[in-house]
Amino acid sequence: MATVTDGQSRSSRTGHLTTEDCPFGRAPTVPCSPAGTTGPAVNEALLLCSTVPAEPSWAATVRRLVAEHLADLPLSADQRDDAVLAADELFTNAVQHASAGPCDTVTVTVEWNSLALRVTVADRSPVRPPCPYPVDATAESGRGLAIVAALADDWGITPPEPGGRGKKVWFTLRRRSTAP
Repeated sequence: MATVTDGQSRSSRTGHLTTEDCPFGRAPTVPCSPAGTTGPAVNEALLLCSTVPAEPSWAATVRRLVAEHLADLPLSADQRDDAVLAADELFTNAVQHASAGPCDTVTVTVEWNSLALRVTVADRSPVRPPCPYPVDATAESGRGLAIVAALADDWGITPPEPGGRGKKVWFTLRRRSTAP
C-alpha cells in the first residue's frame, strides 16, 4: 500500500520512495507536451499543463496554479474567478468519480487564444460524468457540472487520444471586453 506525502509515493512498509507502488510517479506538477484537441478547434497558446495526484488535498494547488496562469490575461476579474471555480469543479469531479487508486493522477491544461480560454481536466478513467441534473437543495453534492455549465460559454467531454485511456472534460470562456 502506498501513502502520499509531498507529492511523492512512499511505501507504507519502508517509508522509501517507490516506483513499484505508483508507476506514474508523483511529482507535484509534471510539465507535459501540448495535448490533442479537447473541444472546438482553436490555435491556442499552452499556458499550463500540469499533472497532480488525484487527491482532494490537491484542489487548492490546482486553483492556485490556474489563478496564477490567468493573472496576466486580458480577462475580467469575474471571468478569472469563473475559470478558477469551474476548473476546481472539474478537478473535484475527476477526483471523486474517476480516481480508482492512490496512484491516479489528473492533468489540468489551460490554453488561450485571442478568442477564448479553454481549461481541460483529464483523468485515466473511462467513466463519463453524468449530464448536469437538478439536485435537492439539501444535497451535499451533485452540482459540479451544473456550475460549470452555468459559468462557461461551452463545455464538453472528449475521449482520449487513440490508444489512450480516460477522458478529457473541458470548458471554454469567450474573451470579453475588459473595458468599463
